[in-house]
Amino acid sequence: MKFALMVSEGPYTHQAADTAWQFATAAIARGHEVWRVFFYHDGVYNASRLTEPPQDDRHIVNRWSALAAQHKVDLVVCVAAALRRGIKDEVLAPGFRISGLGQLVDAGLKTDRLVTFGD
Repeated sequence: MKFALMVSEGPYTHQAADTAWQFATAAIARGHEVWRVFFYHDGVYNASRLTEPPQDDRHIVNRWSALAAQHKVDLVVCVAAALRRGIKDEVLAPGFRISGLGQLVDAGLKTDRLVTFGD
């Protein structure tokens, strides 16, 4: 099965980002494809390379970057939501790219399931 995910909550303010990453890794481990993850609303904070959690805490941004590098997952950050929150190309972590809402529509059309995480 081919999945697309939408994450609309920040990495340390809500469980949604962790749950989405866990879903993605579990789906891939079971032979499914995670084609695209679209970060929307406060979910765009998952793409910031400026995030520095304590050493004993998980680094969600790095987890997403590693997922993209290892499994060719397309990590797309909504341009309008990003700019409203001060997220620009120069602060993106590796593997993320900024694009428009059309990428979410495209993901819904080209995958078997679009799964959303967050409000």
